[in-house]
Formats: sequence, structure tokens, C-alpha cells
Amino acid sequence: MRLAVAFLLALFTLPAAAVIETYDFSSPELEVRYRQLSQELRCPKCQNQNIADSNAPISEDLRLLLYRQLEAGATDEEILEDMVRRYGEFVRYRPDFDRNTALLWLAPVLFLALGAGLAALVLRRARGDGAPALDSEEQARLEALLAARDREE
Repeated sequence: MRLAVAFLLALFTLPAAAVIETYDFSSPELEVRYRQLSQELRCPKCQNQNIADSNAPISEDLRLLLYRQLEAGATDEEILEDMVRRYGEFVRYRPDFDRNTALLWLAPVLFLALGAGLAALVLRRARGDGAPALDSEEQARLEALLAARDREE
């Protein structure tokens, strides 16, 4: 019982580890843009967290850089281009479609088409007789066995 209570208390402390920003934005619109962009940018160290959720020092630096760029009047596109220039396309959760990322964008469609084709093939085979055709010798033997069974009944 004590272990269960300790576990529940530990779960309630998880929000305390969340990132808390204290930036003062000059307008509410900039804060909204900040939140959106920080959700879209990936932490270069954590790799599977956005900079809004990461406590890594590099994410802190990126959030500060993002804040400064927004306050300086940079557009979202300019900020994203700058981040990609510094850290590579990996820093974006939704990279642009180009020849380097085409497979990344097309892979879900390709896998879906492959799965649909495989499902169609399996269903087509399941709708068939299910048994291969018998040659004349096997057919005669089968008929003899069935006739013998009918006589026994």
C-alpha cells in the first residue's frame, strides 16, 4: 500500500519538471507565435522532444533565440530558415518537401498502398476454391473414397 501511495505521489510531481518560461512579450500575438514555433522545433539533443518541452540547455538557448527573433520582428519563415541553417532540417518536426525529404513524406503513402495491395492479394486468394485442382487420378481416388463412405452410412 505504501508503495502505491509513493508511486501516485511521484506521478503528481511530474508537472513540476515542466519547462516554465518567463519571457515578457510585447504583444499576445508574439506569444502565440512563440508557442507554435517552439512546438514545431525539435531539440537537437533530445531528438524526440520539441524545444517547448525539453529541459536541455540547448533547448533553453533555442527558446531564448526564438524569443529574441520574434521581438526583433522576424517572420516565422525567417526564423525557421535560420534554425535550419544552424542545425539542419532535422530541427523541424515538419520539414519542407524537397528531394532530400521526399521519402520521408511519401513513405506513409507507399506503405499504405503496399498494405492495401497485400490485403487485396490475400482476400483474392481467400475467395478462391482454397484447394488446388486435382488431376484425374486424384479425382478418381477422391470419388472412390466418398462412394465408400456413403456405402458405410
